[in-house]
Amino acid sequence: MNPAESIKALQLATDTVWIVAAGALVFFMQAGFALLESGMSRSKNAINVIMKNYCDMCFGALIFWMVGYGLMFGANPTGWYGTSHFFMVKHDAIDYTWMFFQAMFAATAATIVSGAIAERTQFWAYIIGSVVITGFIYAVYGSWAWGSLYGTNGWLKQLGFIDFAGSTVVHSIGGWCALAGVIIVKARLGRFGANGEVRRIPGHNLSSVALGAFILWLGWFGFNGGSTVTASVDIGKIVLNTHISGAAGAVGAMLTMGLLRMPTMMSTTVNASIAGLVAITAGCATMEPNWALATGLTAGFLTVVFPKLLEAMRLDDVVGAVTVHGVCGAWGTLAAGLFKTDAMFSWAVVKIQLIGIGAAFAWAFPVALVMYWLIDKTVGMRAPSLDEQRGLDYTEHYEVGYPEFQRDSLHQGRL
Repeated sequence: MNPAESIKALQLATDTVWIVAAGALVFFMQAGFALLESGMSRSKNAINVIMKNYCDMCFGALIFWMVGYGLMFGANPTGWYGTSHFFMVKHDAIDYTWMFFQAMFAATAATIVSGAIAERTQFWAYIIGSVVITGFIYAVYGSWAWGSLYGTNGWLKQLGFIDFAGSTVVHSIGGWCALAGVIIVKARLGRFGANGEVRRIPGHNLSSVALGAFILWLGWFGFNGGSTVTASVDIGKIVLNTHISGAAGAVGAMLTMGLLRMPTMMSTTVNASIAGLVAITAGCATMEPNWALATGLTAGFLTVVFPKLLEAMRLDDVVGAVTVHGVCGAWGTLAAGLFKTDAMFSWAVVKIQLIGIGAAFAWAFPVALVMYWLIDKTVGMRAPSLDEQRGLDYTEHYEVGYPEFQRDSLHQGRL
């Protein structure tokens, strides 16, 4: 092997190590989602929420390897979907590395739905939806924006659509699927009164929520930084922008709550930091840190005000996933066009970003709505009222999260 080949082999090995390490960080984000979503739910549903997050990764890994990766990154002669690399075997080593990394992203898109429709959704109905999102809804839109690795690019990618690590590809797609799920499964019992009053149902463990958010923040450095797919010096700016926007999200929410004379709630502040991380994911490689600050501050504002609109529409999103991932993902994708370093406030760039944002909603929301409607009519999305009252931990899984304090549930039998 000559020196040039040796250097190339070393670079490939170094890139592989970085991608795998970043993928492991993204995998760890599932723990963050599990802690945050279970903490924002009531204690009687903690096991059920964790099971859904855990199984998103398990089922998602298999369906993405079988179908999703090929639809998303396979040869794409039409620009609409991939046609190769299904059930991927006997390929180059770097293909397996890239597939591993992308499988973590796919599971993230699916798990966004879990928290939104928590506490009243049947377990297996949820799993069916998760598999379809991972293997089809997410993968097809991903082929438009990111495909292909093995042939003609997707139609949005050909237009020049900017979404570096997935504000729309991952987060808005998950958020719009969550919105569809919330509409079909309807609100939790007691969430809204007969006269339109909104009743807050607090989560059972806000310490878990904060810990989950810290883990998500840590994982985001792999989520965004790993999307370079090379061990390059560009990573520094990407992770700095990521960190600044996450911090600005929290600060923006606290300032908004203060201006509106609202209590400075920890749960809202934590959600806003995640919203800032979601928003910067599209433009972390193409904007300067001052604009990452603006992106995060705006995401924090949206985190405070947009849930009020959903509540006015009597939509019950347990963890705020529609706002944090759907709305702030769309905002971040727009911001990536507005604040692009070499084309600031260019209408030509912004127009393409708006097309991508609109295409994501036009694809994911109606397809997910039809999917959940079909699941509801066949398997049934909504848990029976008695099961919802007793908690899905025991009725779905025959376990409870806190047996010392839930002894009655263990000895009453299933209703």
